[in-house]
Amino acid sequence: MKLIVQKYGGTSVGTPERIRNVARRILDTHEAGNQVVSVVSAMAGETNRLIALADEVTGKDHYPTEREIDVLLATGEQTTIALTAM
Repeated sequence: MKLIVQKYGGTSVGTPERIRNVARRILDTHEAGNQVVSVVSAMAGETNRLIALADEVTGKDHYPTEREIDVLLATGEQTTIALTAM
């Protein structure tokens, strides 16, 4: 049994159809008898949207901490993870 690591960037998971294709590739690799580790990014444009939203909320007088930004940006990846698992 091989360990296969698959990485899918934002464009690869940018639409529901593409997420379905990624999920199928992951499942096919697993069904071929491999262990699979899949890494997915936020959907295309989602990270930029979240950064712009943070900028809009905080304004120019306040800079969010690295922790706050990390938590916010992780929501983009968590969304893709959940959609891929469906």
